[in-house]
Amino acid sequence: MPLSWTRGLLAAAALSPLLACASPAPDAVRAAQMGPRPFFLVNDMNDSALKTQLQSCAKKAVFTPRDWSIGHRGAALQFPEHTKESYEAAARSGAGIVECDVTFTKDKQLVCRHAQNDLHTTTNILATPLASTCVKPFTPATFDAAGNLLTPASAECRTSEITLAEFKTLRGKMDAANTRARTVNEYLAGTANFRTDLYSGPSSGTLLTHAESIELFKRLGVKMTPELKFPSVAMPFDGFTQEQYAQKMIDEYKAAGVPARNVWPQSFYQPDVLYWVNKEPAFGKQAVFLDDANSDADLPSAADLLNYKAQGINIVAPPTFALLKADAAGNIVPSPYAMNAKAAGLDIITWTVERSGILADGNNGFYFQGFDSAIQREGDLMRVLDVLAKQVGVIGVFSDWPATTTFYANCAGLK
Repeated sequence: MPLSWTRGLLAAAALSPLLACASPAPDAVRAAQMGPRPFFLVNDMNDSALKTQLQSCAKKAVFTPRDWSIGHRGAALQFPEHTKESYEAAARSGAGIVECDVTFTKDKQLVCRHAQNDLHTTTNILATPLASTCVKPFTPATFDAAGNLLTPASAECRTSEITLAEFKTLRGKMDAANTRARTVNEYLAGTANFRTDLYSGPSSGTLLTHAESIELFKRLGVKMTPELKFPSVAMPFDGFTQEQYAQKMIDEYKAAGVPARNVWPQSFYQPDVLYWVNKEPAFGKQAVFLDDANSDADLPSAADLLNYKAQGINIVAPPTFALLKADAAGNIVPSPYAMNAKAAGLDIITWTVERSGILADGNNGFYFQGFDSAIQREGDLMRVLDVLAKQVGVIGVFSDWPATTTFYANCAGLK
């Protein structure tokens, strides 16, 4: 009997030894839905042993969820990030772990947003009466007589300026803005051409509180990786301290009965990570220290990485460029940072694949710097995943389209 959409991915008992005795969640996905993209990527590869292996794997009848495949903001390649619909799409495509980025509202309630100050690009706030709460109202672009852009369109709207009740009236949209816009509608219509607005209509884009995301993830049978976002407002905020903020996030997992082993709390702010390590050791054991490096020059040294481990940090998560390099022969190889992190005894998670658009046109930007010369076609993404898995040994990869990482993880026998 064919499985339905709502029953889609393998029971948690088969996902991890940690859950071997657990009952499946009510809506847990039992067979991951791959869709056409992973197979397109494999067929697009140059001939190689890896391509042959993946083509053989593509004949499998069933693919199952894998913790190695992490839904970055859900499934943000096609669905508005941090929405119910995006999270459901991530789970259905086999993400074993799904991310809620956590920030807070004016009444200090935790909600899922990539940043405290991104409502103008990730929701419809500018087209609602709540536009009056924005710390920077929409300002149209200006041009000279020849049509050259003088000043880009801009706005800034924060969750900390609205209550939870007000937040829940908004709808999520694809994260984008048209900086040449003269009107709000033009500003909101800036989605990149490799994404889609097909799932951004008025009946979708459902925003969630952090607690609601936990309950949804429990029903979907996925594990959870919340990222505590650094506030745009000065802390303490109306008496709400950074430590209380970090604790409140953990407390919501405890209140929901989620075992610490199923949660990977993240932060770019090292004091948050060390707070969990020292104050909430069960959760701190899997706390993830995100690296905000923009280039190789910003990366921590071998000594820094050893110091992280000495402080009790067990997992680091740098951007993908930090882990890979291209050698003279055009091969993708592990970077010095990758080798230093492993030598320090640190586990590694990386971010983010399926976020760079078309790869074959070159100039693939932030995530591919340092090895972009080795990327010639869309199928080379599978080579990237293969090196990350087999040579770097990452324990997870964030993806904007988790079907791709789920497919690879199934074929490589990764959990």
